[in-house]
Amino acid sequence: MELAAEALGQALVVALPTDTVYGLAVDPSQPQAVERLFALKERPRDVAIPVLIGTREQAQVVAGPLEGAAEALTGRYWPGPLTVVVPRGDRFTTDLGGPPSARHLVGVRWPDHPVVERLCRALGPLAVTSANPHGAGPATTAQAVSEAFSDRGELGAIIDGGVCDGTPSTVVECLGAAVRCLRAGGLPWGEIVDAWPGAAPEE
Repeated sequence: MELAAEALGQALVVALPTDTVYGLAVDPSQPQAVERLFALKERPRDVAIPVLIGTREQAQVVAGPLEGAAEALTGRYWPGPLTVVVPRGDRFTTDLGGPPSARHLVGVRWPDHPVVERLCRALGPLAVTSANPHGAGPATTAQAVSEAFSDRGELGAIIDGGVCDGTPSTVVECLGAAVRCLRAGGLPWGEIVDAWPGAAPEE
């Protein structure tokens, strides 16, 4: 953990276990780190990187106070496999990519995993995407991460958390009372509809 924290502070990419699959993390306050993450993953700039947090207070740093559907759903399903796409907070200006029309939004998730919580509580919110080259299947072991990325020279550390073979998180857009599914995942859409009956049908 100390080596990983040191690497993140040096604007390097760190692979870490989560409650779903392995992720690639950087400190979003360092633009060069975010650029390094895009390059390492070969991720198109129009595909935004979400942010992981370790406390509800950190959600306010990234997105401001959560309201409406976002408040209700995160209150019920965080920590867990739910990413909410919500308006950014005024102070969170980090460029995380995404289409120009959606740069005012940010995806936020609080994973149910002690490694992520410890790092986020020590360092602040982290920009994290799944640990795989863009378009490939997610890595579920530290060895798979190493095989996919270690020869590229940009990976500062890998935290071995055993097998992480969960389903990637469900991603929902929450704008006031409106909720729509952007990606089906580990949290069944039917549960979200039950928790927030006004949610739009899954696309």
